[in-house]
Amino acid sequence: MKKLLILIMLVVATSSVFAQAVDLRRKIEVTGVAEKEVTPDIINISISLQEYMDGKKKVTIDQLENQLETAVKAAGVPKEDFTVNNVSAWNNTWNKKKTPDFLASKQYGIRVHDLNKFNQILDKIDPKGIQSTNIDSYDYSKMEDLKRELKIQALHVAKEKAAYLLSSIGDKVGDVISITEVDNGGGYQMPRPVMYSMAKTAGPAESDINFKNIKLSFQINAVFEIVK
Repeated sequence: MKKLLILIMLVVATSSVFAQAVDLRRKIEVTGVAEKEVTPDIINISISLQEYMDGKKKVTIDQLENQLETAVKAAGVPKEDFTVNNVSAWNNTWNKKKTPDFLASKQYGIRVHDLNKFNQILDKIDPKGIQSTNIDSYDYSKMEDLKRELKIQALHVAKEKAAYLLSSIGDKVGDVISITEVDNGGGYQMPRPVMYSMAKTAGPAESDINFKNIKLSFQINAVFEIVK
């Protein structure tokens, strides 16, 4: 009798736990997506200068560097945003001694917040001394704020979608049951940086550097309770 009583108690307890584990609420699961394009305002660009022969006269890397430094200063670029990336070719004394007409090159890094600034810099440098330019990377300074804004917006889109779907059958959206952020790799959609060679011709330097806006996209999956 005692064993039977214990068995009955176990069955009742198990049934009670099972009943509590089963969620009998009516639910609706929806997806919300929010997207936005922004113009990059952090642009890291490299520029390579190379000596060249103007007839029998060599235009040296020092002369070209002075032009670049003056142009960078005039464009309002801070000193910390103007760096030397590579000096190996410029400092190659062995080649200079062995080959008198050796043309040295030197690479620099410039950070600008407006691509027009870089175009202004190029316009003030001897175009024959510009070997190449390259967009190394770019970003948006308020990226984290924008991510938060889009995630919240995506959640609101999900709730609005649930509301109009349920209204068509006479029901309403209740409390949110779960929220899941879909991992889409950060939401970034950026074109790849491209190297541009500068034609060594007379006249002002013209830059063909251009790129699309940064596109961000975030997706939220949400489950809401259905109420009358």
